[in-house]
Amino acid sequence: QKRSALLLLLHCSLATEVFTMVEFGDLLRALGDFGLFQKLLVLLVSLPLLLNAFQMVGQVFMVVEVPHHCDTSWIRAVGPNLTEEEQLNLTLPRGADGQFEQCSMYSPVDWDLDSILAYGLNDTQKCSNGWVYPSAQPPSLLTEFDLVCDRAVLNDVSQSIYMAGVLVGALLFGMLSDRIGRRPVFLICMLIQGVVGLGTAFVPHFYVFMAFRFVVGASEVLFFLLATEWVGVSYRPKAVLIAHTAFALGQMMLSGLSYGIRNWRLLEIAGSAPMFALFFYIWVLPESARWLVTKGRIEEAKKLLQKAAATNKRSLSPELLEQLKPEKEVKSGSLLDLFRKKDQRKVTIVMSCVWFADSIVYYGLSLSVTDFGLDIYLTQLAFGAVEFPARISCIFLLEWFGRKKVQAGLLLQWLCLLLPSEQAIVITVLAVIGKFTSTAAFSTSYVYAAEVFPTIAGGGDGATLSPGVPTARAAPLSCRQTGVGLCSTMARVAGILAPLIIPLDKYHRAIPMAIFGSIPVVVALLCILLPETRGVDLADDTGDNQLPPEVGTGNSEIKEKNMQNCKFKARKNVRIRDEYSFITFSFLRIFRSRKMKSFTETPEMMTESWRRMSADAQRASNDWTDI
Repeated sequence: QKRSALLLLLHCSLATEVFTMVEFGDLLRALGDFGLFQKLLVLLVSLPLLLNAFQMVGQVFMVVEVPHHCDTSWIRAVGPNLTEEEQLNLTLPRGADGQFEQCSMYSPVDWDLDSILAYGLNDTQKCSNGWVYPSAQPPSLLTEFDLVCDRAVLNDVSQSIYMAGVLVGALLFGMLSDRIGRRPVFLICMLIQGVVGLGTAFVPHFYVFMAFRFVVGASEVLFFLLATEWVGVSYRPKAVLIAHTAFALGQMMLSGLSYGIRNWRLLEIAGSAPMFALFFYIWVLPESARWLVTKGRIEEAKKLLQKAAATNKRSLSPELLEQLKPEKEVKSGSLLDLFRKKDQRKVTIVMSCVWFADSIVYYGLSLSVTDFGLDIYLTQLAFGAVEFPARISCIFLLEWFGRKKVQAGLLLQWLCLLLPSEQAIVITVLAVIGKFTSTAAFSTSYVYAAEVFPTIAGGGDGATLSPGVPTARAAPLSCRQTGVGLCSTMARVAGILAPLIIPLDKYHRAIPMAIFGSIPVVVALLCILLPETRGVDLADDTGDNQLPPEVGTGNSEIKEKNMQNCKFKARKNVRIRDEYSFITFSFLRIFRSRKMKSFTETPEMMTESWRRMSADAQRASNDWTDI
């Protein structure tokens, strides 16, 4: 009898806790989803992204192709009075176009000059004593470290090493940010990027240069994660879009910076040193209040929330802040959760391919700016400028046509890269179109992946104390986080491979463009297997047939359904509250009744109350069915 009473008391206490605890999202809405505080924070986060463009693409302008030939100064020992033209004629073979070969020379001999003039040299070999470059050429990576001929591939390898650093950094600093906080990791990454980036300008050897590039790549992550955790859900795409446009602006600034500074060491300093101007972030950059709540640091979170509300000219009542409770940290689901069910396995594979195709074309075009035949600085300016309309138009396209059609359509647009042409202007125009579609496709993938992967609730409802009285649930798992992480990893793998595809043009000029154009076309056909998620609630589990169904194509239908869902949830919450109130009232009536003389009367009275509650619950269930 006592146990039955305690169970009912526990039920009432759990119900009371549900309706007194406030969620972090409620506090964000109270202080403003995207007020002045969040706008300033997005601006602070976007400033380092201006410099990220330099780190990713800047190396392209440090390895500008220049005329060169093998160093054949050995002949000066037997013919010190030879002119430069005579020396080259005697020691360098000519190609089919009549020009001197850049990567081969006649083998040195121990003859005298008269014998060389009489018989000539016939045996050729690769350059053995280095290369000679125009004396007026400013120092570049190519001329200082001899990145020509067989060593030219080292430039592309270093770009792949940089992208490998991005992949390793995403894994390493991602885990570190969950452990010590977003703000410390943000500041650490800025410090590494500034110090190591500046140190790159003083490296003595190209292999040291590649090691520094790996470290810089690892530090270029998580820059807008901090801002998105302060922004309301409905405004997060806008925050990400602003951050991405800052990257596009950085690409445009890079074209002017590299045009004015041709010395690669000075250019490296100019692109890395501005990071030190952001040292004031130590005092103005806030921690993520959501992360603080997750870690149980409630008092620190309250102070930050009050500061944000004051900046937004809002006020948070002490009563509302007192209801803030520690959130259970959402754990990532296993990769196996994404492959157990047939439908989810299909979505995971296709979406991973989509991100791979987006990345390989985006980075492939960005790093091929010197291969289109026109001025590389104007081409880079066009590449940066075209990203602005690409990202902005993506917002409207997703609303008008839905996710699946836009994603597949943008991928199919890369067919233009397969069009054969020998004119530099035509190739450049096609490349700019490809850059536009790849940028828009990447933005679409960020939105689409976050919607198509499900959220898995905690490890089951667990055992129940009695009918309708559940135990506390396990910490929730997020398959959405795991799925997006898998897609991001595939994108990084594509970024590593993209620079290695570019050198294939030495076999045929069309090979790289054929690869960059055919992969997205194949993936576009696979997009047919993806579900449409426009206007659909996010999936909650990975069960069979649990993917969100399509609900229509018009915005009016979406709004109408959303309004119906809001009304349904409001009525449902009212009925749940009334039921819990009835339970509490019944419990108090039993134990406060003056007629109750002993616990021997309690079972009958509790049975009657429970019978009444069951009847009310049945009527409520019927009402919900009618709705």
